[in-house]
Amino acid sequence: MNSSPVRPVLSRRWWRPAAAVVAVACLAGLVSAAGQSPTTAVTAASAAAAPGTLAPTERHQRVVRLVSEVIERQHYRRAELDDKLSALVYERYLEALDGNRSYFTAADVAEFEPLRLKLDDAIRNADLQPAFTIFQRYQQRNRELMAHAIAQLATEPDFKLDESFQFDRSDTPWPADRAELEDLWRKRVKNDALSLMLAGKTWTEAHDVLQKRYERFVKRIDQVTADDVFEIFMNAYAHVYDPHSNYFSPRNSEEYNIAMSLSYEGIGASLQLIDDYVTVMNILPGGPAAQAGTLKAEDRITAVGQGKDGALTDVVGWRLDDVVQQIRGPLNSVVRLQVLPAGASPGSAETIIEFTRNKVTLEAQAAKKKIDEIQQGDRKLKIGVIEVPSFYQDYQARVAGDQDYRSTTRDVRRLIDELKAEGVEGLVMDLRDNGGGHLSEATGLVGLFIDKGPVVQLRETNGRTEVLDDPEPGIAWSGPLVVLVNRASASASEIFAGAIQDYHRGLIVGQQTYGKGSVQNLYPLDRYALGPKAGFGQLTVTIGKYYRVTGESTQHRGVSPDIDLPSAISVEDVGESTRDSALPWDRIRPVDFAAGRNVPGELPLLAHNHDDRVEKDPDFRALAGDIAAVQRLRSQKSLSLNLEQRKAERAALEAERLARENTRRVARGLPALESLEKLEKLDASEDAPDPVLDEAAHIVADLGRLAGAGQPRLTSLKPN
Repeated sequence: MNSSPVRPVLSRRWWRPAAAVVAVACLAGLVSAAGQSPTTAVTAASAAAAPGTLAPTERHQRVVRLVSEVIERQHYRRAELDDKLSALVYERYLEALDGNRSYFTAADVAEFEPLRLKLDDAIRNADLQPAFTIFQRYQQRNRELMAHAIAQLATEPDFKLDESFQFDRSDTPWPADRAELEDLWRKRVKNDALSLMLAGKTWTEAHDVLQKRYERFVKRIDQVTADDVFEIFMNAYAHVYDPHSNYFSPRNSEEYNIAMSLSYEGIGASLQLIDDYVTVMNILPGGPAAQAGTLKAEDRITAVGQGKDGALTDVVGWRLDDVVQQIRGPLNSVVRLQVLPAGASPGSAETIIEFTRNKVTLEAQAAKKKIDEIQQGDRKLKIGVIEVPSFYQDYQARVAGDQDYRSTTRDVRRLIDELKAEGVEGLVMDLRDNGGGHLSEATGLVGLFIDKGPVVQLRETNGRTEVLDDPEPGIAWSGPLVVLVNRASASASEIFAGAIQDYHRGLIVGQQTYGKGSVQNLYPLDRYALGPKAGFGQLTVTIGKYYRVTGESTQHRGVSPDIDLPSAISVEDVGESTRDSALPWDRIRPVDFAAGRNVPGELPLLAHNHDDRVEKDPDFRALAGDIAAVQRLRSQKSLSLNLEQRKAERAALEAERLARENTRRVARGLPALESLEKLEKLDASEDAPDPVLDEAAHIVADLGRLAGAGQPRLTSLKPN
């Protein structure tokens, strides 16, 4: 990311699609979070006791006026704050506080209902009391339910009963009354204990962990500040316009700036608090997590240990910033994370991942090359693979006048020259999990593969459209080209993939991309204050959209691949189209550009060859089985609270996974593995198969064969 100062004008930064902030992003569940160490024992009675009441300040009133003015004037939607938006703000605020419908009762929500159409007036008049009134009830319910949870620990639950716990309540009605709410929490406590016992703890050990966890909940309930409440409400307001407009309090502004500079010492992952779990949103290129490859988006961190053998500290329910402080630490020190894998239900097997803390460096996030040798018939072909983790640029070196500053475009040009010298016959550009970066690097990278022409269009809030052209002279690679993407390929990645597809320059393979076709500007709000620093925080606002040269937006729809390849990332759960307030897809006028010749007959042949290969490929069959298993877990909404049944379910899943791997290994002539532990070690090693990348290499080899047979360039398999 560009680390230059940001001015309140159009900024061509690229923001990552999910939570691009290590310790900010979402404060949902904040008041049911916990700190770094338990306080003195908390009884059920003391847990329900109420401290002083939170209230908005005069500073908050000044900030809400400023935020609303900037959003209404600058946001791309240009939507007026009226009753319709008021209802959306109301719903989003309740969702931010209690999206899983586990704190408020139906009676509470009915009591709030008169505020539904009044929040627009409240924002316009800087009257924040309605938001604080709702929050006070939420805080009260937290205290009461934590007291109830602590009381449940007095007796060991009966784990032989056949009952279930619905852990995903986002689409269910609010609990009808207090009795239904308390029964929900009785089951939640039982499930928390059962999950720990499935991890090998006794009831006594589980009791102690949960006692400390719930005590921390109570402590943090009463440590919430008025700034925290204000930030939650301001984001409920900003997110009505779109998911990428955010308000950051002064404290979280500092965290945001650290994350954007990529200069902190940690593991290089952006985190968000979701339903008491600190969840990985994406992996920052160049950090220890990206280099290790063992931590994935949507993984949930349940415990943190310091050093190679330090005790693991349970962090479920902690405040996000406190977990971040546990993960950060001295350079070159070791931190261990206990992780509940993405898609796994609570109580599933957890893994321990070890990282050596380091800075996120430009060198580590730089593009890398390798050669994939594949067999096609009696020929062994060399296929070049260039992995591009982000669209980076050493901005400081560039402005200092360094003629050899590092950038994505410069590095890829050098790598292409090296691959050509090694005699590769095709090229795969691997943009999987590339969340974006510098716009200039996206246009520059396209320029390595086309001679000249427009690359992307930018439309601003005022309707002005700018066309950005290929800035690179000549063509670095004119041979067969495949661009490999997945659902986590976003922003600048989508500009590159869309342009390659529109120019018919190469084939896009993989998964439908994220669909982030918007650009944000950062507004440090203190610069609008009179006098010294006022502690107003900062605001990001969506102020433009990007369009392909065809006039079609990448927003919401992303880029559709010409040939689909499987991925464990769920299109239904991840991507711009999953966000309620995402800007819509649309189109503007196309620009003139010279695409390659249109030969529809080629793509069906390529697709046929692909289908024939993967049907026989044991690696692909194993991958399909793994993805199907993850999808089954994702579809679960509830869990059995019978201990033996849960043990049997886990054993069956583990046996199925091991059987799939051994079937694959036998088909490859490899010895079968005896245990799941050995499979886990294999998955964490560089020897783990990557059938998707291998198939991309085969597809580009097919392209080379067609070119060798004198066939002209191809067009898209799917309509744009």
